[in-house]
Amino acid sequence: MEDYIKGFLSELNAETSKVSWKEIALSIKILRTAYEYDGKIFIIGNGGSAAIASHFSNDLNKTVFGQKGEKKIKRFQVICLADNTPILTAWANDVGFEDIFSEQLKNFGQEKDVLIAISSSGNSPNIIKAVNTAKNLHMAVIGMIGFNGGELISLADAKILIPSQKYEIIESAHDSICHLITSHFKETIK
Repeated sequence: MEDYIKGFLSELNAETSKVSWKEIALSIKILRTAYEYDGKIFIIGNGGSAAIASHFSNDLNKTVFGQKGEKKIKRFQVICLADNTPILTAWANDVGFEDIFSEQLKNFGQEKDVLIAISSSGNSPNIIKAVNTAKNLHMAVIGMIGFNGGELISLADAKILIPSQKYEIIESAHDSICHLITSHFKETIK
């Protein structure tokens, strides 16, 4: 058991160390610009990536501003588009699963906004369609991807790539990077 645990943690550390710090810094810059110009941040993902999207939305909306919301300053405006089950199932049932995020972006997205697309493969049709919608709306796109980046790597403005071939490593690394970004804003937004 000890070898298994150490092996997993070692692999996670090795894959996380391959991430470009410049792409994380660019992502932080994009998010800070949205914050400063009252832009909204939309986050999407499927499966485990949807859970990460929801968690990251929570952290940017609440954790950045303290345990009791004591900071009386402007706040992030973050919406996880994977959290509203009725709207997801309505679009999936009536139009198609590939439209569940793009149609929501058409309702709310504007030029100063940001889309964070979390996709291990970078090839999920609903993610790619949403990214193309965001690009048509002149929104910045941050891609959090794994494997070889798929189609998303060529579409994203900032590309946080975990080059692992294992979902559990990719998703663990994505979650850690979301915490890194949250910690940065918690320490720098005063």
